Amino acid sequence: MRAPGRLAMLMVLSIPIVGQAIQVRPHDPEWLAPVAAASKRNPLEGRADARPGGGRVFRERCSSCHGDDGRGTTTAPDLTQAVVQSQSDGALFWKISGGNTYAGMPTFSFLPEPQRWQLVLHLRELAKR
Repeated sequence: MRAPGRLAMLMVLSIPIVGQAIQVRPHDPEWLAPVAAASKRNPLEGRADARPGGGRVFRERCSSCHGDDGRGTTTAPDLTQAVVQSQSDGALFWKISGGNTYAGMPTFSFLPEPQRWQLVLHLRELAKR
């Protein structure tokens, strides 16, 4: 095949690849926190000094799956979506604490409670960006 023919073939073969969007793992609508857990209030709410710690923990523990900006990857959902952000702080804390191994979310109950509440604060910040 002559060089121009090869170039044309490469262009035709590359079009489907360029046009594909990165797939983000969808949110699991069945994963719901119990009412008692969802009703818990974040004891760090309103404490600006607690937010930086949440970012640090997120980068260390969460960004490898959810992405640096929290917008999800093929292995974990977008945490900036309204369906996630509309959940209470208590529900998010419960999910972070217990995980969902069926869906690939590990448990982070080994982290001290204040760090898990800081993560919730950070999730709220991600949505604002």
